[in-house]
Amino acid sequence: MAAAVLALAACGRDSAEPPTPAGVTAATRIDFAHVANYAAPPLPAYFDETVAALDNSPASNPIDDRVATLGRVLFHDLRLSTNNRASCASCHQQRFGFTDPMRFSNGISTAGTTDFHAMRLGNLRYWQPGTTFWDRRAANAEAQASHPLHSLVEMGWNEPAGGIDALIRKMAATAYYPELFAWAFGDTTITEPRIQQALAQFVRAMVSRDSRWDAGYAQVFSTTAPMRALDVDLPNFTPEENRGRHLFMAGVDEGGAGCASCHLPPTFALAADARSNGLDDGETRLFKAPSLRSVGLTGPYMHDGRFATLAEVVDFYATGVRDGPALDPRLRQGSGPRRLDLSAADRAALVAFLKTLDDPVLSTDPRFGDPFRR
Repeated sequence: MAAAVLALAACGRDSAEPPTPAGVTAATRIDFAHVANYAAPPLPAYFDETVAALDNSPASNPIDDRVATLGRVLFHDLRLSTNNRASCASCHQQRFGFTDPMRFSNGISTAGTTDFHAMRLGNLRYWQPGTTFWDRRAANAEAQASHPLHSLVEMGWNEPAGGIDALIRKMAATAYYPELFAWAFGDTTITEPRIQQALAQFVRAMVSRDSRWDAGYAQVFSTTAPMRALDVDLPNFTPEENRGRHLFMAGVDEGGAGCASCHLPPTFALAADARSNGLDDGETRLFKAPSLRSVGLTGPYMHDGRFATLAEVVDFYATGVRDGPALDPRLRQGSGPRRLDLSAADRAALVAFLKTLDDPVLSTDPRFGDPFRR
């Protein structure tokens, strides 16, 4: 194996793809000769410079197809947990928009669960300033990648288990990670920063752009139209869905619900200046919400999964917003929280629109699926 690894490392990043090592082939379906396109996928015309300006990818970690492919292996590998029971994909399940239908997730044991509901991952790269987790505690996707590894509940590599050094020794003993790291980085060294880089690249590559909303918006998009034609009826929508679209896109003073002022189309990621949404009285924490892409694939919703359905979410924004120091100004009216005057039909229309954001391509794309031979 050592000779094969050294030969692979010597190939260099500018040479033709080397043969896939036997250890990689035995464990995974990764093929070095056919590398998936993560770095430069085709994007709709409306993913232009206005969207690119929101990209939180650091200059020090641009997406590279090989490194992102390594990230795919890491994301799905149960061996990254102490007892081979949990992976990133255990909580962030592709078919559900990279979230968990459970309110709180299990990791290495059913005896413990996470403190927060697993966040959807699509279009994570378009949130500024790039902080992650519901409470924004990680500075970026790179830092976030380490948290589950060190968590006693999730992957289990806390100090009593030997910490990250024990995980790296476990990875180095496999027949595939030394070869994959050499292919991605030029040598076989496995480090926590490299793990972070690969996982962050893989997650940032999860760009959602193939919903029914995208199919309709592509037909009307114009850079010169008011609001870039965001508040124009879409030809592939039902009247109810177009009503919901208008409510979402238009401001409150224009007869809408003002949702788009926080959940920015076309990525539907959160606005950089968004604060808290008033879930509880007196809230002081600033929350980060994921993009609304694929929000209809499964509940529950909010950081603690308190709402089981989208209808409950819409009802909350219509009548349930609570006041507190961290409440976003867009959810405030006068000295208190805003109450939207939404009929039952309007609430149903908003739910119908939100479901048009579901992305059946991202939820089945083999580039993001499990690469292992189970």
